[in-house]
Amino acid sequence: MAITSSAKKALRASKKKRVFNLRSKAAIDLPLKKFKKLISEKKAKEAAALIPALYKALDKAAKKNIIKANNASRHKSRIMAALKKLG
Repeated sequence: MAITSSAKKALRASKKKRVFNLRSKAAIDLPLKKFKKLISEKKAKEAAALIPALYKALDKAAKKNIIKANNASRHKSRIMAALKKLG
């Protein structure tokens, strides 16, 4: 448990930041799961329609340092590779 006042303030701040970080990660994970499901079902058009939302979420998370820039780039690359492999 935090004892000093600065430690208490840091704890409050980290709780607030945690909510935003989880929300940003969910903005990536939920469409990504949907995309992977569509790819496994071989629905290319529906999967292609999700790409702009995925790119936006990945770029926003990278900009806010929730994920690293190379991590976002790797995800985008793999998304496009999966879609191209599907045809």
